[in-house]
Amino acid sequence: MILSALLLLPGCQSVALTSLGIGGSTGVNHAMNGISYRTFSMPTARLKKATMTALNRMQIKVESTRKEEDSEIIVAKTANRNIEIAMESLSPNTTRMRAVAKDGLFYDSATAAEIIYQTEKVLGNS
Repeated sequence: MILSALLLLPGCQSVALTSLGIGGSTGVNHAMNGISYRTFSMPTARLKKATMTALNRMQIKVESTRKEEDSEIIVAKTANRNIEIAMESLSPNTTRMRAVAKDGLFYDSATAAEIIYQTEKVLGNS
């Protein structure tokens, strides 16, 4: 009986290692891809204003803003998240927004997505 159990264990080990590999790669993929994007049909200046309003409503402190080539960058912070929002002008009336929220080494895609969602809400109310 013990011998038959030992014969079955190598099969379990490969299944366990495969499961561990799949789960492990999913976590790394999530950490590396925790950036949220959305393209808006509007000028960058209007999107920046709506984003600033959304951050204010969420009580997220804006630390700085700057312009880089065709992008506006907002750097913000919560008690335990560093946030960067980039708004890239694709055309005079099209802007791509990228939101990144990090907690140390880990990305927080839920917070990044919520910032974009709240910005959409501000635009819907204006």
